[in-house]
Amino acid sequence: MATVAEAPGKEAASMPVSTPISTIEKPNEVPRNWQPNIIAFACHYCAFAAADLAGVMRLTYPTGIKVIRMPCTGKLDHIYVLRAFEKGVDGVFVAG
Repeated sequence: MATVAEAPGKEAASMPVSTPISTIEKPNEVPRNWQPNIIAFACHYCAFAAADLAGVMRLTYPTGIKVIRMPCTGKLDHIYVLRAFEKGVDGVFVAG
């Protein structure tokens, strides 16, 4: 493993330049019955209208998807996206 070179007048630093493959976290197995919990922020005039049309046409989508209608997703503050992840949401979809 390579280390950072010694700086003049200072002790040699032993910081690794690269991470060994053995220390990278391996993905966990996904249970068969797992359903993702997704929140969708949808623009009232565009994406929400499409979602509403899908409902009128009796199309189905997983129950783990929650759609929130907004006047405009361009005004969506990033704190709401981050807060959704803090509350345990698996994914956030912003559609305008």
